Amino acid sequence: MKQITDILSNINILKGEAPDIAIAQIRYDSRQVGSGDLFVALKGVLTDGHRYIESAVQKGAKVIVVEDWQNSLPKNVHQIQVADTHEALAVMASNYYANPSQKLILIGVTGTNGKTTTATLGYKLFKKAGYKAGLLSTVAIRINDKIYPATHTTPDPLMINYYLNEMVKGGVTHAFMEVSSHGIDQKRTAGLDFDGGVFTNLTHDHLDYHDTFINYRDTKKQFFDSLKKDAFALVNADDKNGLFMLQNTKARKLTYALKNPADYKAKILEQNFESMLLNINQMDVWVRLVGRFNAYNILAVYGISEQLEMEPFDILQILSELQSVSGRFELIISPEGKIAIVDYAHTPDALENVLKTINDIRPKNTEQLITVVGAGGNRDKTKRPEMAEVAARLSDTVIFTSDNPRDENPDEIINDMEAGVPGEYYKKTIRITNRREAIKAAGKLANQGDIILIAGKGHEDYQIVKGQKSHFDDREEIKIVFGLIQKTV
Repeated sequence: MKQITDILSNINILKGEAPDIAIAQIRYDSRQVGSGDLFVALKGVLTDGHRYIESAVQKGAKVIVVEDWQNSLPKNVHQIQVADTHEALAVMASNYYANPSQKLILIGVTGTNGKTTTATLGYKLFKKAGYKAGLLSTVAIRINDKIYPATHTTPDPLMINYYLNEMVKGGVTHAFMEVSSHGIDQKRTAGLDFDGGVFTNLTHDHLDYHDTFINYRDTKKQFFDSLKKDAFALVNADDKNGLFMLQNTKARKLTYALKNPADYKAKILEQNFESMLLNINQMDVWVRLVGRFNAYNILAVYGISEQLEMEPFDILQILSELQSVSGRFELIISPEGKIAIVDYAHTPDALENVLKTINDIRPKNTEQLITVVGAGGNRDKTKRPEMAEVAARLSDTVIFTSDNPRDENPDEIINDMEAGVPGEYYKKTIRITNRREAIKAAGKLANQGDIILIAGKGHEDYQIVKGQKSHFDDREEIKIVFGLIQKTV
């Protein structure tokens, strides 16, 4: 139980008064409301929570927080009107858990690509350095050594603050969090006390939600605009939007780059499929990740760590020990010497980065590069032809296939992709709708030394077809094809 006056601290109330009562839980889903709860009516993309106020009251809600004043509530139900229930929910969630983010050093990472790797490497580095660390990411939620499943890149405010509070109870001092554009736009991170923010890059993604690239960019910028004066803002100076993110921030402004002048600089000196030699601020270090995109991620983590007062030599030593994140350029080699790389790349830019890295590393460029790729259903359709063009241009053979079609027809998604393939590349392409069969076909086409890129799903262990979620893991599928594991019934 929590006093409602404490929960509503720092909330701008337009109408109504905070009653002197305690509430059991904060809820925004009327189906979960119980006796003595507070219900927040959220206006969403698909529905309006104000429609479910009556249901919440019938289930025992004591307090209703609204944007639109209700004239027909029972006298024993208290009503609070605010300008934005999304923002109010986030602040109330922080208050309910006694503002756990203020008790942690909390670092937020935003951008189109690299969020998961940067946040996860930060968590791993500080954990190896002897700190108690936490992580909120697309792949998993981690509190020291405990792992919890993740459902969203940026969870809802109640879930965020619940896990941050669990981190505080577990003695965590440093926490790393992915901050998505959806999370920023829906005010899920309002009320959180960030000590640092990182911008990785901005490329074509989520335009189904944001409508325009400008809206997408400006949403990301809101995160940096909200940072406090004693926080730091670390941005990729090689991305044309990096310095834009810093324009109005009150935080300490810092940059990292491989090309342009920056506070933190890196250069790739050597690389193979398993490691690369980097020069970071005039110091050399071998790391167990590869690719220019990972050089940026590692450099960002170096900058974060130095800003949090770790010694440069200690940072480099631990960076040299860190493994890649699950499903990010994950290397699998068959007994015959066929090479498979499973990667989460699901945007045109991310796919191009991975394919260019593979082509840079290929020693003779005589091996085949076979790419298996699809595009998700019920998501931004405009990136489908762009991804197909990239795959066809930079691969020797491309197999277009299904990738979480959700409620869409997978063949129509592939049609959208094929529309982006220039005529001179069309003979390189094959379409196999069934993803399992597509991976099998890639395995049969490959010879010793050939490289198979399986792109789009990475760490995901499911497939969503016609709204039904079933187990499917690209890594398992290629291991079965390679004879490394047995197929389970």
